Amino acid sequence: MVTQPGKTRRAYIDASVFGGAFEEFTEDSRAFFDQVDQARFVILTSGLVADELAEAPAEVREFFDRLLAKAELVEVDGPALALQAAYLDAGILTPKWADDALHVALATVAGADLIVSWNFRHIVHYDKAPKYNAVNALHGYRQVAIHSPSEVIAYEDDEEV
Repeated sequence: MVTQPGKTRRAYIDASVFGGAFEEFTEDSRAFFDQVDQARFVILTSGLVADELAEAPAEVREFFDRLLAKAELVEVDGPALALQAAYLDAGILTPKWADDALHVALATVAGADLIVSWNFRHIVHYDKAPKYNAVNALHGYRQVAIHSPSEVIAYEDDEEV
């Protein structure tokens, strides 16, 4: 994904990216957050992410708290809950994974350009992303791109187009 020069993308970030900055995905997670600092991305997050990080190691919670100051906080509201229910009704995920469906719904209702996640099972998945977007279209929402941090960061040898 190459960003147009001067275009800042609104990216909904789930808990996996904050945690990834300290675990197995450190390099690309930190590169993503460096590009947030360079205003390439504006991050959106939610109270759901804060709840998921409540039991995370202290360094992850402190990192989240620092970034929260520059993030747009997306509220869980009626439209997001209705869209979450539509995803579950469509069989994209089972109720056991309702929180993952809620992340996608929150991003969609907030008008995020993309979702950035390391959740390859329920969010960043070649089979699920088109299904989320089909339900979005049925409910009058635009499509949202869904990618891992590795897919959205600009590398030093990339040319902006």
